Amino acid sequence: MWLGLAFASAFLLGCYEVNKKISLDNNAVIPVLFINTLVSSLLFVPFIFLSYCTPVLDATLFYVPRVSFETHLAVFLKAVIVLSSWIFGYFAVKHLPLTITGPIKATQPVVTLLGALLIFGERLNLYQWVGVLLSVASFYLLSTSGKKEGIRFGKNRWILFTVLSILLGAVSGLYDKYLMKSLDVMTVQVWFNVYQLFIMAFILVFLWYPGRKKTTSFVWRWNIIFISVFLSVADWIYFYALSDPESMISIVSMVRRSNVLVTFFAGALFFHEKNLKSKALDLFLVFLGMLFLYIGSK
Repeated sequence: MWLGLAFASAFLLGCYEVNKKISLDNNAVIPVLFINTLVSSLLFVPFIFLSYCTPVLDATLFYVPRVSFETHLAVFLKAVIVLSSWIFGYFAVKHLPLTITGPIKATQPVVTLLGALLIFGERLNLYQWVGVLLSVASFYLLSTSGKKEGIRFGKNRWILFTVLSILLGAVSGLYDKYLMKSLDVMTVQVWFNVYQLFIMAFILVFLWYPGRKKTTSFVWRWNIIFISVFLSVADWIYFYALSDPESMISIVSMVRRSNVLVTFFAGALFFHEKNLKSKALDLFLVFLGMLFLYIGSK
């Protein structure tokens, strides 16, 4: 059950990444991210009022319980981690091809795996290890493909931003597993979106707005709304996958990165990106890695 939910979340994440790329093309990053957090919060805030003021959601999956101040602090920390990862990731997506950023981010579960082994004591079987090693090999091959487009991994600032996004994303994944041991899905999902909105509002008003004329101007696109919708549903499914006691964060995180299949084909069809043949081998290794993980988890 939890593995199927992870794959569903991966597909929705792919749709999220495509709409994010369209939204950020020649556009200001901070306003796009602010609207993303605003729409996501608007989607979930009604559940707070319905849960606190009416019995409509009692005993349903959408009920938001009252929690302690310490719990709010724990969720606020998650919001800070995720938002930091997003800021780096959004700038990277804006400046790099999807067929580069997608496969790189697909290697994030390798970092998560190391943390899961050390912190949660998770153990992988032979099939799962093969899946992990194939993903590592794909990162090396991708670096060679990037050189053909003048993207040198060791010197490119946006590649560094992608790596920082990956590291913070891995920390977030490990923290999610910790939170889901004691908290319910709606508490994490709802409040972390609300706290992200407050943080982004501060960044927008005090950091971006005063110097907005010196940076890329903001252009409204409807795809910005789709970013929030696809991400909110993907995360909701993801949290329910992690709430299963038998779930493994190392596997769930790896499967979620199969969204690279969606982003790769979108990069080819909609953005007409280059060197697709060499990148296709990398994509095949990612897909093969997901297959081994699936077999090893049955």
